[in-house]
Amino acid sequence: MILAADPQAVEQAAQALRDGHLVGMPTETVYGLAADASSDAAVAQIFLAKGRPANHPLIVHVAGVAQVPLFAAQVPAFAHSLMAAFWPGPLTLILPRQAGVATASAGGQDSVGLRCPVHPVAQALLQACLRRGVLGLSAPSANRFGRVSPTTAAHVQAELGPALLVLDGGECEVGIESSIIDCSRGQPVLLRPGQITRAQIQAACGLALLDPDSLAQAAPRASGTLASHYAPRAKVRLMSATDIAAKLQALGPHANNLGLWSAQKPDAGAGVLWRQQPETAKPAAHMLFSVLRELDALGVQQIWVQCPPDTPDWEGVRDRLQRAAA
Repeated sequence: MILAADPQAVEQAAQALRDGHLVGMPTETVYGLAADASSDAAVAQIFLAKGRPANHPLIVHVAGVAQVPLFAAQVPAFAHSLMAAFWPGPLTLILPRQAGVATASAGGQDSVGLRCPVHPVAQALLQACLRRGVLGLSAPSANRFGRVSPTTAAHVQAELGPALLVLDGGECEVGIESSIIDCSRGQPVLLRPGQITRAQIQAACGLALLDPDSLAQAAPRASGTLASHYAPRAKVRLMSATDIAAKLQALGPHANNLGLWSAQKPDAGAGVLWRQQPETAKPAAHMLFSVLRELDALGVQQIWVQCPPDTPDWEGVRDRLQRAAA
């Protein structure tokens, strides 16, 4: 059931969450499948609905910095700096977890991922939940585990069925999931890139941003970091523009059931369904999952994607495409 996100619908969704049900919620990144983060029974429904392993942790969404101590046992100074710079917004911080809090959401770990979304509907829902004693919402992407994340309410319904209450907040502005920074090991470690670049993160916290393999201690598990993820049914192949042109020429009229996301329109027949790839990273991120879903729905067997530029602003898009093609 998709509801226009007016105040009455937001209150209805907040009460459903208070009663232990799931709700599809918009954020600026992707749509999430939300449950009361403090209710292990409610969170268990997320894992069941998504087919997600119970040891794969979820991100807890909070209304603001004031809720962080309810879930996090310690917050280093550089994490406070990152919150000041990017919250509300598309940044998740992994922090030491308060004992006995959000146990199911943490996937059995002693850390917890926290994010404060900027989307007005997400904020309204979180505030309505607070008024009912729901302190935060666990909300992974509202899709089957490992599949393409949803960026519209219709995507959520197509993925999880009409019975789920979904607040329609329009198309997600960012279009890819949040950057994830591990703040539990004394230094900021990038676990998942997103719209916020490495340079922006380093400038905000005043520390070098490390990669997980640069420290001897193993990184905590985090959402969206499996080698294969964000995958449509069709096989995704990353290729250079030169390789795409050469392979299309070689196939000639035999190029059928093929989706293509590239900067330039190909010289190909009706069997190639082309969508134009933007020349800059932000609009490309905004449309990435929608394009994969659209081409998949049209029944193509393969989706060829022109490799994005190897520049810092494209890192989040490259990460999602590499996992989709894994």
